[in-house]
Amino acid sequence: MIITEAIQQAIQKAERILAVTHVGPDGDALGSLTAVGAALRQQNKQFTLVCDDPLPSRFKFLPLSRLVQPAPETAVPYDLLIAVDCGDELRMGNAFANLPEPRPFIINIDHHITNTNFGDINLIDGKATSAAEILYRLFRELDYAFTDELALSLLTGLVTDTLGFRTNNVNAQTMKIAGELMDMGADLGTIMTKTMTVKPLSTLRLWQLGLNKMKMEDGLIWSSISNEEREAVGHKGSGTVGLVNLLANVEQSAAGVVLLEMSDGTVRVGFRCRPPYNVSEVAVNLGGGGHALASGCSLDGPLAKAEAMVVEMTKESIRQQESALKNSQGW
Repeated sequence: MIITEAIQQAIQKAERILAVTHVGPDGDALGSLTAVGAALRQQNKQFTLVCDDPLPSRFKFLPLSRLVQPAPETAVPYDLLIAVDCGDELRMGNAFANLPEPRPFIINIDHHITNTNFGDINLIDGKATSAAEILYRLFRELDYAFTDELALSLLTGLVTDTLGFRTNNVNAQTMKIAGELMDMGADLGTIMTKTMTVKPLSTLRLWQLGLNKMKMEDGLIWSSISNEEREAVGHKGSGTVGLVNLLANVEQSAAGVVLLEMSDGTVRVGFRCRPPYNVSEVAVNLGGGGHALASGCSLDGPLAKAEAMVVEMTKESIRQQESALKNSQGW
């Protein structure tokens, strides 16, 4: 309650609020960001919603999605920044890096176990399924009204970060929250169709390319896609839209990795695995972060150098984890 009260006081005092989510946004990032916007609108607050990367078309059904912009307005300084689903300051990209000094007071709301607690107020729960779940509890405690648009945004975050309630952190409380959000007006069918079922042709072409290029060694299955290849199939996003999940679910693999080169030469890296393995340590060692089973980072190019480093570090991590498992189980 102490953190909740501090957040409430910070919002009440603020006159101009900047809400930011991470680069390469997913459903939890954008669901949480638009949920914050819906909540702030209830409080009659002046706010700006920002994400460095373009909004993927499948999330344009979200309420307030039209308000999400690539950079904050700089004419008037912000006195409060609310970061959602960001494990560290770098994940906010230029939206944060380009803010003039002095930087605004920061509320950091996240569920990544690798979060660096960069906020002045940190509301972090590494056991939560999503940032949206944390926001649901926060808005409940703050006694905010759960409108249709707020419920839709929150359920979108919950559904997408659990892969449709299929991750191993889903429990009875998760399903209860989802049911309550549906009772409040969120349409589960629409969310599932828009975010998890229907895909643009460019996504399948990216998957086709990645699958054709995949390699497997020592329990690691991976694929590396250059910017030229990415643009040739018409893929405009900064993520692999589920390709890394596909690789990690191969029965013989311990972990899956996809490296995606961007137009500026940086390389976005996605890591996935299944229990009992953990990919967060590798991601952290490479300057990123995330969850035990799903993490990521961004590296400088060239792509071949980044690939060699990621593959070697991940294979070594798999070897160490398998050795530890054998010792603990007396193999």
